[in-house]
Amino acid sequence: MRDGTPSRTAQFVAAARGMGRLLPEAVRIADDPYGMAFSSSSLARLINRPHDAGGRAETIARIPGLRTWIVYMQVRTRIIDDAVRAFVAAGGRQLVLLGAGYDCRALRMAELATSDVFEIDHPATQGHKREVLDRLGAVSPAHYLAWDFETHPMDDLPAALADAGHDPKDPTLTIWEGVTMYLTEGAIDASLRAIATWSPPSSDLVMTYQARTQARPSLATRAVEAVVQRFGEPFKFWWAPEQLPEYLELRGFELTSDVSVSEESRRLMPPDFAILVARADSRIAIAQCTAHLS
Repeated sequence: MRDGTPSRTAQFVAAARGMGRLLPEAVRIADDPYGMAFSSSSLARLINRPHDAGGRAETIARIPGLRTWIVYMQVRTRIIDDAVRAFVAAGGRQLVLLGAGYDCRALRMAELATSDVFEIDHPATQGHKREVLDRLGAVSPAHYLAWDFETHPMDDLPAALADAGHDPKDPTLTIWEGVTMYLTEGAIDASLRAIATWSPPSSDLVMTYQARTQARPSLATRAVEAVVQRFGEPFKFWWAPEQLPEYLELRGFELTSDVSVSEESRRLMPPDFAILVARADSRIAIAQCTAHLS
């Protein structure tokens, strides 16, 4: 993210979530009615130019890679939404979105109606999000915590989160979506230790990450890396999947699930759409906190 400006990649992600509504009904597995509102005006004009949904669907099919990105975001969003539903069904009532971007789960997921949702993000992105929601007349029940990750140490974040109303004694689900690949290893280490501080037993962490493999990154991954590099938010960090369990264990977490988005697309999508999501190096891990720090 460039200083003082909202995250362009977060806008890109939100727009892709919103454009899921342009896919055929049979493959809409995650719905975000707010996503397109955060996109750039030029993209919104391009998508909304035709007057019917069929015309808009043809538009996204003509833009190279756009349909693949939209389908990918459908799958990624659904996997994390299902983790939220499982946590709430088990009695969890606190959700922390670390690097929340334009996430609107507090607004769009009925399952969170009785939960406390805390959104932590850079002031520029969070400020823009709140302005857009105000303009839409959408009142989010989320608790907002603006945090400049470049200038404020992560060691101070648990206390600030508690001041915002979070109870460190109650189980918490932390969602760390679309963030780790942009951080240095030092920042990742500090973030995991902060998460462990606000996560008592029965707390979970859901995070996305890019896998380091011997194979050359997929064409789709190389395309995304080129786009975010252009936005000034380049990829910086990857995990080798086989090394992730030990890495997390040393920081107070036990890995319970680690899935490839491309593999999950075959479970969730019809074959002709699943084949679009060929990013085997994009993964989602779920871990349970085993060492509550203080």
